[in-house]
Amino acid sequence: MKDTPLHIDALNVAYHRKLVLWDVGVTIKAGRTTAIVGPNGAGKSTLLKAALGLIPSASGKILFFGGTLRKSRSRVAYVPQRESVDWDFPVNARDVVAMGLYRRIGWCLPVRSIHRRMADEALADVGMADFALRQISQLSGGQQQRVFLARALAQKADLYLMDEPFASVDAATEQAILAVLERIKASGGTVVCVHHDLETVAGYFDDAILLNMRVVAQGPVGDVMTPENLRKTYGARLSFLDEVATDPARATPAAG
Repeated sequence: MKDTPLHIDALNVAYHRKLVLWDVGVTIKAGRTTAIVGPNGAGKSTLLKAALGLIPSASGKILFFGGTLRKSRSRVAYVPQRESVDWDFPVNARDVVAMGLYRRIGWCLPVRSIHRRMADEALADVGMADFALRQISQLSGGQQQRVFLARALAQKADLYLMDEPFASVDAATEQAILAVLERIKASGGTVVCVHHDLETVAGYFDDAILLNMRVVAQGPVGDVMTPENLRKTYGARLSFLDEVATDPARATPAAG
C-alpha cells in the first residue's frame, strides 16, 4: 500500500445532509495518468477535495502512499479549477509559482533567489518563461492555467491532482499540459485529472474512473470506456458515446 499514491475506501460525502458521493472506492496506480469522468454534478471535483481534506467527508478511509495526507503532504500537489481562483489578487506569475514552494521556503520567510530560479524553471516548463513578471490578472485564461500548473510542478511532487486542467483552454495550452503530463509520467510521477471531454480520454490518459455519485467502473481506458459503462454513468443513451468507445480515431488528440 505504500507504493499506492492514493487509495480511497467506502467514502461518503454529503452537502446539507444530501449524499453527493456514496460508498466510493478508488485505487490510483503509480506512474500512470488517470481521468475522473462523469456528468455534471457527479461528484468529480468533490472527490478530489474530499481526498485532500478541503471539504469534510461523512465516512471512509483515505490513504496517500499508505498513510495520512499529513505525512505525505510534500508528495502531493493540487491544481484547482481556474474559476475558483481570485485572479485579481495583485501578484505576478512568478509569485504564484513561488507559493508552491512555501514548504521549502518556510512560513513568513522571504523568497530567496534560489526559489525565484525554481519558479522560473517551472514557468519555462509550461512555456511561460517570458511572463514571469506579468500580473496574473493580465494573463489569458490559458496562460493562467499554465501558471497554476507551473506552481504544482515547482513542488516536485509524486502525485498531482488536477481539477479540469483542460477546461476552456486554447490549443497551445492543451498541448503544453499534455507535454507536462507526459514528463511527469516519464519521471515516475502519477497524475489524476477531473476531465470533461469524453472524446479525448483515450488519447490523453492511461486509466479512467467513471463516476456518478458512485464508481461505475475504473481501470485501463480501453476496458472502462465502453458503451455500456458510459450509459450507466450518464443515465441516457447519447449517440456519440458509442462512437467514442468504439472508434479510436475520435479519441485521438489533434496534432498541433
